[in-house]
Amino acid sequence: MKYYFTNLLCSPPQEDPIPSSRYSMAFDRKSTQQDAEGQDAEDPLRHLRDEFRIPTRADLKKKKISGSDSSEQAGEPAEPCTYLCGNSLGLQPKRASQYVSRYLETWATQGVFGHFKRMEDALTPPWLDLVNDEATKKQMGDIVGALPEEVAIMQTLTANIHLLMASFYRPTTDKYKIIIEGKALLSGHYAILSHHNIAPENTITITPPSGAHTLSTSHILSTIDEHASSTALILLPGIQFYTGQFFDIQKITAHAHSHGITCGWDLAHAVGNVPLQLHAWDVDFAAWCSYKYLNSGPGAIAGLFVHEKHGKVTSADAGGYLPRLSGWWGSDVGSRFKMENRFVPIPGAAGWQLSNPSAIDATTVLASLSVFGMTSMEELRRKSLKLTGYLEELLKQADGMGTLYDIITPRNSEERGAQLSVLLKPGLLETVMEILEEEGVVLDERKPDVIRVAPAPLYNTFCDVWRFNEVFQKAARTANDKRNPQEGNSLMVQGGQEKPGWGQVM
Repeated sequence: MKYYFTNLLCSPPQEDPIPSSRYSMAFDRKSTQQDAEGQDAEDPLRHLRDEFRIPTRADLKKKKISGSDSSEQAGEPAEPCTYLCGNSLGLQPKRASQYVSRYLETWATQGVFGHFKRMEDALTPPWLDLVNDEATKKQMGDIVGALPEEVAIMQTLTANIHLLMASFYRPTTDKYKIIIEGKALLSGHYAILSHHNIAPENTITITPPSGAHTLSTSHILSTIDEHASSTALILLPGIQFYTGQFFDIQKITAHAHSHGITCGWDLAHAVGNVPLQLHAWDVDFAAWCSYKYLNSGPGAIAGLFVHEKHGKVTSADAGGYLPRLSGWWGSDVGSRFKMENRFVPIPGAAGWQLSNPSAIDATTVLASLSVFGMTSMEELRRKSLKLTGYLEELLKQADGMGTLYDIITPRNSEERGAQLSVLLKPGLLETVMEILEEEGVVLDERKPDVIRVAPAPLYNTFCDVWRFNEVFQKAARTANDKRNPQEGNSLMVQGGQEKPGWGQVM
């Protein structure tokens, strides 16, 4: 199936596309480093970069955690690396070490009293209230567009999906199927298939049409229509991890509800990345991790959302709450330590908690939330659209677009977050990644041929994007010459005319 790269994209036009140029820097010439520096100088959020520890290029060469080593002696650059991998692991907030240090000192000097005693110079609530503090829940609620009582900081992403499915997947004889996205992260698939011993044939996987990389909203809605009579649950990603596509959560949720289907969302790549309104969109439930755009550290404690209509406790004595896998930390605070053998869930999402959370784990989340408190998701989104639009503009200007690589993320700015997925010509990935790493450019690869470039608005700059593009273009040409020494520049665009390339036939 042929795709001719009108607007230099390799997926079919989306519905009512909004041109990315609306948010990008428009140039009638090649962008320069001075252009990027000018944009950074005008960035109202530029001060937030100072809140993060950005590894230097010398750091990335180190073989020891502390002290000097051969990399410094070899004169490796001390300048910051170009870190565009926040979609895999966010950078460390500087205040995280301060928060953790206070936690360790509290533990050392207070012991068990750290659970209850509020220290005058503490940066967090006592451990007993660490994740259930109203201010903390409001901060997380503001990021996902939820009421404080609709969110809980707890467990890990996959564990939370399991817990939520135990409550929300209620199969009947007629309605028992689950609709999922075909290329979702495997942990979600594993979680789904393990419930009620779901047979693979009872999961409906939505995949793009042949030759396309992304899913149109109409395709998702038509799949729901086709299987509505037998579907009990829909679980989709808010942002598709591979392509970076941002799904229309509100429209899809409403359509599911019109068929009486429960709809939940895996927001691992959406939280802290794009503005969400989970309460207003009437989402039933959602789960997310906190180590990507929330910058809380590897494997840090995650979160979940349960809409207030599901979290109400009407009559505990009569079992008047949504069934769940329950634990003592989700039971009524007033009776929690009475050791009564009676589970009375806390109203709202907190009622899904199991055990007391790791205090050190939760502390890093609170440190990150305090940085988010310096701005808003709306402000971050505005910058993100400009950064990602600028990245797309640079990639489109370069000679290799359509011959050495193509963008598989939607061109509609409203249908993507802070990520562009770049599909390389087959055989280039290994060399490209080697060169990027050697030059201190950090990003994520997805074999066989995709790199995921994610300029996070909290700490990335237009200069980061500009430098990535400079290194990447050289790397792509070098990799192509290495693989096809006779080909040389024959694949490049010459004289302003696009030559037929590998990407035009998919």
